[in-house]
Amino acid sequence: MPSPRYTREMPHRYRLEASKCKKCNKISFPTRLVCSDCGSKDFKKIKLSDYGKIVTFTTIRVAPTQFATEVPYNVAIVELDDGVRITTQVVDCKPEDLTIDKKVKLVFRKLYEEGKTGIICYGYKAVPV
Repeated sequence: MPSPRYTREMPHRYRLEASKCKKCNKISFPTRLVCSDCGSKDFKKIKLSDYGKIVTFTTIRVAPTQFATEVPYNVAIVELDDGVRITTQVVDCKPEDLTIDKKVKLVFRKLYEEGKTGIICYGYKAVPV
């Protein structure tokens, strides 16, 4: 179970922070210690774009127990305007409204509640624009 301190220390989840290699300009999300392209260890932090497009998607109709009350729900791979791809839930639309290349915006939302005490975990979800 993640503690609130643990999740607050994950800037990629809460601020969409990535690292950009100063040598070859490759963007890594989540951040890395070593560039996977050139091997450099010299990075700068950047904030990723909130906008992107759907590359592929699926609709979950049989979900794990934790998400059983949310079915059907959409999950997509979204390519942000920076070129970074992330997997995220697509909300505020019907499954039949989704298409490849549909423009989306990332919004900060509740993801789920953890454990018996109901610790709320937050993160990003995509909404059509």
